[in-house]
Amino acid sequence: MAFPKITVIIATYNKTDWLEKVLYGYSVQTYKDFDIIIADDGSTNETKELIDRFKADYPVEITHAWHEDKGYRRQKILNEAIVMAKNEYILFTDGDCIPREDFVETHAKFAEEGYFLSGGYCKLPMDISETIAEDDIKSKRCFEVKWLKSQGELNWKNKLKLSAKNGYADFMDKITPTGATFNNCNSSAWKTDLIAINGYDERMQYGGPDRELGERLVNNGIKTKQIRYKAICLHLDHARGYKTQESLDRNLAIRAKVKKENLKWTEYGIKKG
Repeated sequence: MAFPKITVIIATYNKTDWLEKVLYGYSVQTYKDFDIIIADDGSTNETKELIDRFKADYPVEITHAWHEDKGYRRQKILNEAIVMAKNEYILFTDGDCIPREDFVETHAKFAEEGYFLSGGYCKLPMDISETIAEDDIKSKRCFEVKWLKSQGELNWKNKLKLSAKNGYADFMDKITPTGATFNNCNSSAWKTDLIAINGYDERMQYGGPDRELGERLVNNGIKTKQIRYKAICLHLDHARGYKTQESLDRNLAIRAKVKKENLKWTEYGIKKG
């Protein structure tokens, strides 16, 4: 089967130093049949200037989808990006996740009708996050355990993910106790499947809106496939000032209703009402 054409949707908000590193990562991908939509939840003009600078000389097309900053409305801009996506397959990630050179290729390779793919991430501490520079990304050394350990502390889970290759990565994906959930930093799905469930629930704030989308995909008959040891990205550290107990509780209530009633469609998604 031919690999699908992919639209990579990168969610971002006011973190140009991290987004810059991420875009360096997508400039050296082994798989070239993709474009990028940056789903921007109301960043200042600094983000636009960075994107324009990259667009001037970049190996794939970049589109900047932006709306005004009216508080946390990430799911709304993600829904707009889903509609805008011109390719049949969509890979979701974040503006603080640097992809390994085979990241897009891995999603393309394991894409299968009737499935979504669930990846994970290697969460780095702040000192290593700040140390990684353009050349570290383009030379791929920032994905080497030895180099990362020379820059700071690296936990055993990250060492394992970064070291797992080929058959061993397949084996680890089969035996991992972690569920194959939809994770916004590293998951992919067919555009038609996302449209069929009306995309993200825009009522949801920080804390699980991606999981909820995955739960509705599953309710609609889509199966899951685990690629957390094969699709590798480095998650750069950051504060989470938008995380509140109120939003977490509200999100859990929405997810509980989706589970109890086996909901496939949200009235608060791409199409309203």
